[in-house]
Amino acid sequence: MTEVIARRGYHGPSNEEAIDAIHGEIDALWDDASFVPDMDRMTFTTAVIEAAANIVQHALPVGEKPVEIGVDISVRPTRLVARVSAFNAREPFAEDMQSDMPDEDAESGRGLALIEALVTTVTFERQDGTNTWILTRNT
Repeated sequence: MTEVIARRGYHGPSNEEAIDAIHGEIDALWDDASFVPDMDRMTFTTAVIEAAANIVQHALPVGEKPVEIGVDISVRPTRLVARVSAFNAREPFAEDMQSDMPDEDAESGRGLALIEALVTTVTFERQDGTNTWILTRNT
């Protein structure tokens, strides 16, 4: 079923303020979709914020335009879907896309593995200088 019950989004500069704004949009989304179980809300929110934070921390511009971040989140009857995009961004390097957990002493590299543990599917698309991670969680 593809009916969208609630939708929220954000598009703006890729910076720390964007994370707060995205968090606010997600909180408002749950107000619009109060039937979503708390566990699904918490895990999906964590995955979306982790993906957005990775863009803010690691995305590099492909040219002179700065990286922008966009998030589109929709609630469907049995599925949560988020498209988290880095506009004007270089394609991430293959080693950055590894989902295996790093060694215990590593200080980074857990983001994608964490996201994969929290959602049902994670896919990646690159088109016209935009990297998009699509996260879904079946509810």
